[in-house]
Amino acid sequence: MSEKLTKVGFTNLSKVLYPAVKATKARVVEYYIKIAPKLLPALADRPLVLTRFPEGVEKEGFYEKNAPQGTPEWVRTFTRYSETAKRSIHYIMCNDLDTLLWLANLAALEIHVTLSSAEDAFLKPDLVLFDIDPKPPATFDDVIEVALQLKLELDALGLKSFAKTSGKKGLHVVIPIVPRYTFLETRTFAREIGRKLEKQLPVVTSEFSRQPRPGVVFMDYLQNSHGKTMACPYSLRATPQATVSTPLEWSQLKKGLKPEDFNMFSVVLIKEDPWEGFSDIKQKLEVNQK
Repeated sequence: MSEKLTKVGFTNLSKVLYPAVKATKARVVEYYIKIAPKLLPALADRPLVLTRFPEGVEKEGFYEKNAPQGTPEWVRTFTRYSETAKRSIHYIMCNDLDTLLWLANLAALEIHVTLSSAEDAFLKPDLVLFDIDPKPPATFDDVIEVALQLKLELDALGLKSFAKTSGKKGLHVVIPIVPRYTFLETRTFAREIGRKLEKQLPVVTSEFSRQPRPGVVFMDYLQNSHGKTMACPYSLRATPQATVSTPLEWSQLKKGLKPEDFNMFSVVLIKEDPWEGFSDIKQKLEVNQK
C-alpha cells in the first residue's frame, strides 16, 4: 500500500513476524487491509488491548492497554481511571483503516476488544462471552460438541448466538445483548449456563481449578468481568501458523474441523461473513437480579 494513501509511515516492512510461514510485517499489513471491511465493524467504539510482537512471534511479546508514547493525534483514544493501576488508562480505539494500519505497523498481531463499548456504557457489557477451551487429551472435536450443546441451550432461551475460533485451541460463543446489565449479571448468566452443561456433558467444567483434571473442556464464565477482553473477530493470533480468530457458520462446526486451517492466507479468501449484522442485534437476558 502506498504511504501516500494513508497517514501511516510504515517501518521495517521486511521484518519477518511469522518465521514458520515466512510472513513479514508487509504481509500482516496486507492482511489487515484485505480484512478491514469485516474487522472494523467488530472494533468500532471498543477500547482495545493489544499484544505486540515487534521481533516476531518466536520472541516474547507484550500486552499494551495504554496508548504508547508517540501515538498520532489522529488516533482516537478513550480515557478511563483504573482503580487497579491507580492511574488513567488511555485505551486505543480503532474506527478507521488508518488506525488499523498504524496498529499493524506497531506489530500489534493480536487485537483484543472489551465486552462493552466506550460510548456511555463502559460498565455495561453488550456482549456475553463463552470461552471454550480443551485441556489435553480433550480435543477440538470435544470443544465442538460442547459448543453445539451450548447453542441448543441458548436457542431454547430464544437467544441468537455466534461462534468463532479463538485462533488457538478453542472456540468463542458470543451473544450480543442490550447494554443494560452489569458484569455481575452477565457473569452469573454465563455461570448458570455452564452449570447446566456440566450436568449434560461430563466432559464440561465451568469452575476454574489450578490443576484441572485431564481431558475436560473448560467453559470460562469469568471472562465476563469488567476489564476482560476477547480476541476480536478476524484478529491475527501469535501462533506459528499465523492463525486468525475466525467467525464461523454453525453448520461448519463438525468433527474434523481444524482451527489452524483458518489463517491469514485462507481467511482472506472467504467471501461470506457469518457475523454480518452482528452489531445490529441487541437481545435481552433473563438474569438473576439478586
